[in-house]
Amino acid sequence: MAEFDYSQAISEVRSQYDSIALALDEDRLKSQIRDLEVEASQPGLWDDPENAQKVTSLLSATQTQVRHLDSLRQRIDDVQVLVELGREESDSDALSEAQTEITGIHGDLEDLEIQTLLDGEYDARSAVVTIRSGAGGVDAADFAQMLMRMYLRWAERHGYKAKVLDTSYAEEAGIKSATFQVDAPYAYGRLSVEGGTHRLVRISPFDNQGRRQTSFAAVEVVPLVEATDHIDIPDSDIRVDTYCSSGPGGQGVNTTYSAVRITHLPSGIVVTMQDERSQIQNRAAAMAVLQSRLLVLRHEAEAKKKKELAGDIKASWGDQMRSYVLHPYQMVKDLRTGCETSQTQAVFDGDIDAFIEAGIRWRHEQRRRDAAEDQSQK
Repeated sequence: MAEFDYSQAISEVRSQYDSIALALDEDRLKSQIRDLEVEASQPGLWDDPENAQKVTSLLSATQTQVRHLDSLRQRIDDVQVLVELGREESDSDALSEAQTEITGIHGDLEDLEIQTLLDGEYDARSAVVTIRSGAGGVDAADFAQMLMRMYLRWAERHGYKAKVLDTSYAEEAGIKSATFQVDAPYAYGRLSVEGGTHRLVRISPFDNQGRRQTSFAAVEVVPLVEATDHIDIPDSDIRVDTYCSSGPGGQGVNTTYSAVRITHLPSGIVVTMQDERSQIQNRAAAMAVLQSRLLVLRHEAEAKKKKELAGDIKASWGDQMRSYVLHPYQMVKDLRTGCETSQTQAVFDGDIDAFIEAGIRWRHEQRRRDAAEDQSQK
């Protein structure tokens, strides 16, 4: 086995750190913190709770990012000193500790590097996620609910605020569809790579003959709209229906027409909302989700037009992006990136960071190739 080259390893992690710090622009982050601290100290900040939550969340996330950069820089300096002392005193334990720390630093830098790849137009936004059951009957409805729990547990693991906006329950088990919002900086950038068709293979718990069943669920991720997006929706373009909320338990359920369904007539998009008590609140929330989806449609249309002008149209994401196999073996595999694990229960418990990070790297590479192709055709 080749001897570990401490000097080269430290040089590599320092170079990697410098590249990441440059990409993140540490001076810009510190300037942003100062501006946000001024905004957060304003007496009337909490007069607008939604904006206050956004300001304080962004401030906390940016401060954490700067602290992380400072900590990694200090760890690199410290491990270099540890290596020098270990060599001077021929201390094998110190050198072994230094090797372990270098490996740990490299891993943390890999995680931080993901942040530099979230450079899309809407990546910094909060996310609105909709899950719909597909082919597979009751198994598909159950799978859709499993996916919803998976993403909510992922948000919980990271301390992200998540709020379920609407749930349509299936008759026997599971859900027909559900929409929830994840409020955190770069939630959309991270979760957007989860959009697509997910497939589950397992012995159906709903089949008394114990047969294997394949079922599907669709995941849609859109960025939360902001006031600056200017998505105008004329009243003539929508139909608004009200109805009684449905679902298990709770006072007020099925007693008032508080639930809202908005149909966007030109596109056929339908948004339902029943989380809030008030019909007015549900209508406002439904309009926000509708605007988010129209924003994505506009963005996709613009991107498609650019491809048409370049004379090169390609499908972006495949219909089936990930398989969850529980029988005859245990495996979750992303079909785009090749990322896989046999720890299926951990995945359904929200341990999906490896898949998200692989997806972000895959998407970044796709964008880089597309940009290179566009440039070559000019």
